Amino acid sequence: MLKPQECVLVVVDVQGKLAQIMDRSDALHQTLVNLIKGTALFDIPTLWLEQLPDKLGPTSPAIHEALIKSCHPIAKQHFSGWHAEKFKGQLKELNRKQVLLVGIEAHVCVYQTCRDLLDNGFDIHLVVDAISSRTAANKQLGIEMMQSKGAQITNMESLLFELQHEAVGERFKQLLKLIK
Repeated sequence: MLKPQECVLVVVDVQGKLAQIMDRSDALHQTLVNLIKGTALFDIPTLWLEQLPDKLGPTSPAIHEALIKSCHPIAKQHFSGWHAEKFKGQLKELNRKQVLLVGIEAHVCVYQTCRDLLDNGFDIHLVVDAISSRTAANKQLGIEMMQSKGAQITNMESLLFELQHEAVGERFKQLLKLIK
């Protein structure tokens, strides 16, 4: 069972023109914004990765706006975020083992980050409606590759309600607004 105090949200490379040509890009962006807002209700910290931002461009404006309130981007050059020392250091400092993994592309950067995190003892939860690739087939393949290594799958709504546990309270009301 997911516990908010054990979770960290990791957002991988939702940047530039590439982010706009993902399969179901509009839905992906909306889900990511809602997920970022939803995890913030549980005080779950976020780590934000960008692949070669000087070449690929900045994070998509809506995602940037949702993230900039609580964190700053971590630039990387490897496909896997694990090889960015700043990311690795911040992740270790948080001392949280449940990683909620989202971003693009499922079969490259998300996959390689997932694989390295699993290899280093993290419990990975793929929020599949907040992950994409340029094609649906590549997204599906990436998810299957990550599952075969031990990652678990979920979606935004299931994840947020698992964290909430009960259908009462002000936070529950705020969550309902996000998923409707």
